[in-house]
Amino acid sequence: QVQLVDSGGGLVQAGGSLRLSCAASGRTVSSYAMAWFRQAPGKAREFVATISPSGISTYYADSVKGRFTISRDNAKNTVFLQMNSLKPEDTAVYYCAAGRGRFPSVVGDEYAYWGQGTQVTVSS
Repeated sequence: QVQLVDSGGGLVQAGGSLRLSCAASGRTVSSYAMAWFRQAPGKAREFVATISPSGISTYYADSVKGRFTISRDNAKNTVFLQMNSLKPEDTAVYYCAAGRGRFPSVVGDEYAYWGQGTQVTVSS
């Protein structure tokens, strides 16, 4: 079993930055693709970014490309999401996820493990 704990969310003004972290425990996630999803109130869960097990390959949703960067430190069993140039429409609960399926996958059901989520609020 893999346990994921998301952190780093908060309130930020438009144009600001936040760095989310996802700490894994239970087993190493170095063989898992890792991803970030988000869900805004009243909306469906949305794919944000994913990174391959090695960290060499990444894939982003068009809405965040060029502003967000996903990275991982397998030695520390941790994944990060650096979010720059934040917009009010980025407001959501952000969840990290781990999976061993195909890469890249933007489908939440293909990820086996999920964090509890961290709230990101961007004010205008």
